[in-house]
Amino acid sequence: MGPMPTYRDRAVVLRTYKLGEADRIISMLTRDHGKVRAVARGIRRTSSKFGGRLDPFNRVDIQLVVGRSLDVVAQVETLRSYSAPLRTNYSLFTAAEVMVETADHLVPIEKEPAPTQYRLLAGALRTLGEGTPDGPRPATMVLDSYLLRSLSMAGYAPDLDDCVKCGKPGARAGFSPSLGGVVCADCQPPGTPHPNPETIEYMGALLSGDWTATRTVAPVRVREAAGLVSAFVSWHMERGLRSLPLMDRQD
Repeated sequence: MGPMPTYRDRAVVLRTYKLGEADRIISMLTRDHGKVRAVARGIRRTSSKFGGRLDPFNRVDIQLVVGRSLDVVAQVETLRSYSAPLRTNYSLFTAAEVMVETADHLVPIEKEPAPTQYRLLAGALRTLGEGTPDGPRPATMVLDSYLLRSLSMAGYAPDLDDCVKCGKPGARAGFSPSLGGVVCADCQPPGTPHPNPETIEYMGALLSGDWTATRTVAPVRVREAAGLVSAFVSWHMERGLRSLPLMDRQD
């Protein structure tokens, strides 16, 4: 019997789970192979060759050996280490937790390529850890951009321009999380929130990744959008995000 086949990929570490006395199962979102779970042998020993490279939020270059049930980590190199810096700030840490949980939900099938979701997650963690080209942004802002964009790529894009129910152009009387976008006065369900028009414009910038347009957004608009995004995400994901209620939306 010859050696087991290997493959190499780039990945963002989502979660880790203890296995036995010294091993861990590493759940990761890879660039070319979708979601992968693999065993890192001996990683919990102080002498481990992996060190902290496979901590959540890190982006790595990884070589894996194909296994019968779980693949096995052979080699790993750090591309971006975000675990340690993000853990020092509660808002950054909880935002990153929501991001990796969202990615875990949106890519449910293992080894089914999801390159767009990989790029969105890697980019969001980079923005969270390093800021935008023209400066840092609040954790809430980076998270909401990621949530809107990742759900959009998964088929849940909110309509922020025309009434989501009747299609009336430019009708933005309210925003209905359950219907999935803005609604006109005639179509709005009972209890529909009526956000400030600037909040909807800001959400559009988050959805398109236009960080320049978010530079001078008032904190009250950021908070109002955060509530709408949370409601939208909770409604359209099959299971709620356990980590989302932990997020401090006041920053």
